[in-house]
Amino acid sequence: MKKLSMSCLLVLGLLTGYHQTSYAIEALSTPTGTLYWNKEKAFNGYTIISPNTGTNTYLIDMEGNVVHTWDTEYRPGLYAEILPNGNIVRGYRTKDLVPFGGAYTGIQELDWNGKVVWEFKIESKDRTLHHCFKRLENGNTLLLTWSRKTIAEAEKKGRMKGTIPARDSREDDGIKWGEFWPDSIIEVDKNGKEVWQWNMWDNIGEGNDKLNINYFLPTDNYYRSSDWSHCNSLDYIPETNQIILCSRNFGEIFLINKATGKIEYRFGNPTTHNSKAIKPSWCQAGDQQLFGPHNATWLGDNKILIFDNGWQNPEKNRSRAVIFDIKQNKIIWEYKAVNMNGFYSAYQGAAQKLPNGNILITSTNTGHMIEVTCTDKPEVVWEYISPWVGDTPRALLTEEDGTNGGHNIMKNYTHRSYRYSSEYNGLIGKDLSQKKVLFPDAPKMYELYTKLRAMEAK
Repeated sequence: MKKLSMSCLLVLGLLTGYHQTSYAIEALSTPTGTLYWNKEKAFNGYTIISPNTGTNTYLIDMEGNVVHTWDTEYRPGLYAEILPNGNIVRGYRTKDLVPFGGAYTGIQELDWNGKVVWEFKIESKDRTLHHCFKRLENGNTLLLTWSRKTIAEAEKKGRMKGTIPARDSREDDGIKWGEFWPDSIIEVDKNGKEVWQWNMWDNIGEGNDKLNINYFLPTDNYYRSSDWSHCNSLDYIPETNQIILCSRNFGEIFLINKATGKIEYRFGNPTTHNSKAIKPSWCQAGDQQLFGPHNATWLGDNKILIFDNGWQNPEKNRSRAVIFDIKQNKIIWEYKAVNMNGFYSAYQGAAQKLPNGNILITSTNTGHMIEVTCTDKPEVVWEYISPWVGDTPRALLTEEDGTNGGHNIMKNYTHRSYRYSSEYNGLIGKDLSQKKVLFPDAPKMYELYTKLRAMEAK
């Protein structure tokens, strides 16, 4: 026990500078669980996590103790949310149908005990669900899909010949590559009937309200261009009947009129549709402001919260959470680490505004969750490292827990997390008293942090 405590103390000592100055270091080993907790400034509640490499979904308290587990059969696709009725909605995946990340088989609503009470799935060689979902107030659900188009169809639509790769090494696994996969949004009702849809394919053209079929990332080392737009999140604005759609590959968010299907507003990368906009160069971002963004969420009052990954930013690969004001047409708030090694996720990622105004950030690639104040000088008030590698929790992650996929991906990676108050309707009446301490013999890192700071002050 003494040896473990000293080891953890040494690691924690390396981490302590982060919270005061937003600096961090690259470490080969890190303890998991709650590393830091400012009880006065953090939003107290329960956080739901669906580790990408495991099959279960967990609800944890601020200390990192598990207060509830949903045992499920399949890996998540890609996260879970708690509904006001106490059920959870969760995507699941059985096999990959396309060679790009984010596809999943179906979506389920499960009660508190894990019983499936609603399900919708797509099993087709021509279409697949991917990334996200949005449960509407009327009980319907918005979903993202990819729809297969042949190379010939894409070229007839205007795609330049020779710009869609013919095949991929994974095609031997039955995954097609020499095709074109534009995004669509569908709405399904409680009976699983598709009652509305919107297709990027129908909005191809030139101009502010159209999508350039020949726009693609200025790099050919990531899925090239079969995965044309790679949308990854959607949200709904009931006041204006608009859908917020986020495209990683375009580096943009779109506001789509749900009644007319027209793209009414876009932000993040004018080079996709404006020939006068300055494109990124080898060391300058030009007029592009968002790089590989995820999880665009409506906050009300004309504001949208975005996880801006910073991937392929020629100035620096770094992530940040930003709040964008539609009326002002600009970013009005951001959080990023001073040292990019402290907070960066090339793929995926999420941000949630909490009831007290703080922002909960999920840095997916390293299973890293950060809560920061939404102030002029953001302050980290809670920090957590997911311990789950598969369904097995680990007290200490090492270099061996990295993957071969590049871009700093660890095996504990987690797509999104959400925090809920104990007063949230979905948790009222639920027994959250049975706390499972994952590593009872390990030191509590957030407590040691406080002790170390006190030692430094003497």
